[in-house]
Amino acid sequence: MAKFNWPRWNRKIHYWGAILCAVPVLVVIVSGILLLLKKQSAWIQPPTSQGTAGAPLVEFDAVYQAVAAVPQAGVNSWNDIERLDVRPDKGVIKVVTKNRWEIQVDHRTGAVLQTAYRRSDLIETIHDGSFFHEKAKLWVFLPSALVLLVLWVTGIYLFAKPLLVRRARRAALRNSP
Repeated sequence: MAKFNWPRWNRKIHYWGAILCAVPVLVVIVSGILLLLKKQSAWIQPPTSQGTAGAPLVEFDAVYQAVAAVPQAGVNSWNDIERLDVRPDKGVIKVVTKNRWEIQVDHRTGAVLQTAYRRSDLIETIHDGSFFHEKAKLWVFLPSALVLLVLWVTGIYLFAKPLLVRRARRAALRNSP
């Protein structure tokens, strides 16, 4: 019966695993770098404007009217709005539309403070794989993450094994008469 050759299988796992997950891992790395820089880059995510201090006074209808008046936003109904992000400490309400425009409205006056295209949400969907297809998250990106975990374990083994062998040899030489 042939002896199982763990180092050979470890190298094969490492070789083929790297090939299998190379593209998804590259997508995750690049998009992750962009997401790490989102607060430093207005191109990725618009900086938060400073509105009027104090408790929010503006009604949602006034927020809607302000946003609907911005042509780039393309807002014709509440269905065109993805979310409202109320920032009382900044005095602003961020309105994110379904077409990825962000309109920042002063939470006391209802005035539009800033209008900019927001790329961070798009980058997040690329990062988690849902941009490509909803099932890509579970059928491509999750398996790639698991393969990457196996690569990490086998890589640590490939790194540590020679060190441990050398240490054992040195100890054996020191202890020999």
